[in-house]
Amino acid sequence: MDVPELLESVLLLVPEETATENDITVRDIWDYLVHDEWETALGLLEELGSGGPLPLAFWEQLADAADQLRLERSAAWCHWRCSEIRNGVIRADLTLRPAAEARRTTAIPGAGVLRPMWDIGHLSPTGGPAVSIAALWVENMPALEPGGRAAVRLVPFTPSQRVHVRPGRQITMHEDRTVAGTAVILDVHGPAAKVPAP
Repeated sequence: MDVPELLESVLLLVPEETATENDITVRDIWDYLVHDEWETALGLLEELGSGGPLPLAFWEQLADAADQLRLERSAAWCHWRCSEIRNGVIRADLTLRPAAEARRTTAIPGAGVLRPMWDIGHLSPTGGPAVSIAALWVENMPALEPGGRAAVRLVPFTPSQRVHVRPGRQITMHEDRTVAGTAVILDVHGPAAKVPAP
């Protein structure tokens, strides 16, 4: 499918009463499509997607449209949301250690490319800490500087590890044996149930 067909198909997956925080509705987005304002329509569809559960097909087709438009960050976000639906997501408030106190001296990229290890309290068979790997997305920021703090989204590579994590719990981030940051869990969501198309 080409971009207009993909965006039209995505719009058909959104309930008509859905609106963005700025009260942009499905009908408004149709108007952008009629006027070939595809990038604007795609951005507004991303906003609509954060408002409630939508089927995996919504994010898959939106990712295809973003890929075709060569909108790298939008495409990465849509692919990320697909992985959240499939694997579940943990939201946390992460504080990185300052560069003077940690091995990392550069910012971590925000768009889901970093896959650090997390100590969530599990023990190895020998009694030492066992770490879990989870991909990391920094919300509303292109990168997070050493010493910085931000809300992050984690997609665990082993979803069963998520079961023991609860809101309010503190976990530590590692890129090697040292602690790179500390996070407090905000929300934990399992893989999404299949959402029927409207």
